[in-house]
Amino acid sequence: MSQSKIAKVKTIRSLERGLNVMSILKEIGPASLKEIFQNSGLARPTLLRILRTLEGKGLIRRGIGDRLYRNSFRLEKMIAKLDESDRLAEIAAPVIDRLCRKISWPSDLAVLSERGPYMTLKETSRPNSPFLLNHDQIGHKVNLTLSAVGRAYLANCGKNELEKLIAQLQATGLPENQILPNREKFDAILEKIRQQGYAVRDPSFGGGQSPFRSQYDDGLEAIAVALPYDGLVIGCLTIAWIRQAASVEMITQEYLKSLQSTANEIIEAYQASCLD
Repeated sequence: MSQSKIAKVKTIRSLERGLNVMSILKEIGPASLKEIFQNSGLARPTLLRILRTLEGKGLIRRGIGDRLYRNSFRLEKMIAKLDESDRLAEIAAPVIDRLCRKISWPSDLAVLSERGPYMTLKETSRPNSPFLLNHDQIGHKVNLTLSAVGRAYLANCGKNELEKLIAQLQATGLPENQILPNREKFDAILEKIRQQGYAVRDPSFGGGQSPFRSQYDDGLEAIAVALPYDGLVIGCLTIAWIRQAASVEMITQEYLKSLQSTANEIIEAYQASCLD
């Protein structure tokens, strides 16, 4: 279903009211029926039905000792499988969608995987682009040494993390990591990225699970910037486009500032969410 069609679907008012009550409890903490009534603007009978329903489903509970309502710990269990990259993706999604609507070309958000030395696609605005690009699935593995997002990450992470990742990459023995033993050449690539403020794909990178263009070619190019926060790189953001449509120089000249502004907006929103 398209975003425009979803926007036209009517919301469920009772669900909205229930979520509002839970938001009130999150905001003011344990609260009496009177306090919730004063903050919700709901009729008392309606509020009682909502509280009874939420309590019955285990989403809120009423203390035995103080008889105050509070959100249940069960909510923590419901989101136990989420991590900080999910928070980042939730924050980034509407921001990269706005960028896509502005420049037409889509953006990808990728994060370093915890399961191996590679990046993982966490969110993308490709489905909303007017251009027909290859739609990689969320969770798609992206090579670290050859991709724009991977190189943006390596160029901006700390020195100790960089050495650890390079050791892990070399230990794989994979041909796509053969550039790493030539540290002088690879370090020069990373330094250029730091100086110019963005990364590009290696000319040999085809974007697929098999990273070499000779094996697979998605027909795309990309530029990427890092998302630094609190001494770490929490992710990397791209603009992707059809290779035959424009050169790297053209895209950089027209859209790099927009990509960097988008990255800054995401970082600021992420920081604000961490302080909540």
